[in-house]
Amino acid sequence: MNILSIQSQVSYGHVGNSAAVFAMQRLGAEVWPVNTVAFSNHPGHGGLSGRVIDSTEIEALIDGIAKLGVLSRCDAVISGYLGATETGPIVLKAVAKAREANPRLLYCCDPVIGDVGPGLYVRKGLPEFMRDEAMPAADMVTPNQFELEYLSGQRVSTQGELKSALAYLRERGPRVALVTSVITAETPPDAIDIAASGGCEAWLLRTPRLGRDFNGAGDAMAALFLVNMLRSGSVPEALAAAAASVFGILERTAAGASRELLLIEAQDEIVAPSRRFPVESLGALA
Repeated sequence: MNILSIQSQVSYGHVGNSAAVFAMQRLGAEVWPVNTVAFSNHPGHGGLSGRVIDSTEIEALIDGIAKLGVLSRCDAVISGYLGATETGPIVLKAVAKAREANPRLLYCCDPVIGDVGPGLYVRKGLPEFMRDEAMPAADMVTPNQFELEYLSGQRVSTQGELKSALAYLRERGPRVALVTSVITAETPPDAIDIAASGGCEAWLLRTPRLGRDFNGAGDAMAALFLVNMLRSGSVPEALAAAAASVFGILERTAAGASRELLLIEAQDEIVAPSRRFPVESLGALA
């Protein structure tokens, strides 16, 4: 499979393309990375060097790929952190061009705009672009809980509200959604949930909580979910596989007391996870 991945890049650590590309390659995907920023590290370190890549440069890179005549072999496009508002339309233009060459292409939109705690942390205009333009154009969308609430305009504090928000997303366009992490009233204090929906049904998977946040975990989860969806076509199977792989990486990272994902050290978890977790049906969406 061939995947065009339009996301951020860091020299140190594993977020954006620096997490997603290797994870997808480890599962056998051929990945064509186009970077939206070139930063020294994740901004969570308190400072960084680098730049947001000019949208015209991003467009030129994508056009260069198109001129090779390979878009007919592109199975999916995944987009993540865009850096600049001007990059948004270029992503959608790339998706349209790839779909023209391959009508079966899937577009997975990871709507990176913010998180619980910091709130919105992207440039003005990007949250609205994700909600009003990117999400309706996507086949799959992979928000965290904060982003799900923003995209749906609904509070998500119970499983019922979770299903209602997922139903809203389905009505707006994406036929598949993955919520990379969610905590509701039904989530035990020592656990964290991951939810997904496809068609008219939703599923939930629960893993132990490791007691800390991990930069790049959502990027890896979205990428691995996409590859597993391309492989199996089954939402619950893709949910189970991606969650098991990411949990294995996070568990190794926590044991190593590392601030950055130990993606390379734990790479075997991507293809042969140490632990699996049951997937339960949440029933039909409203």
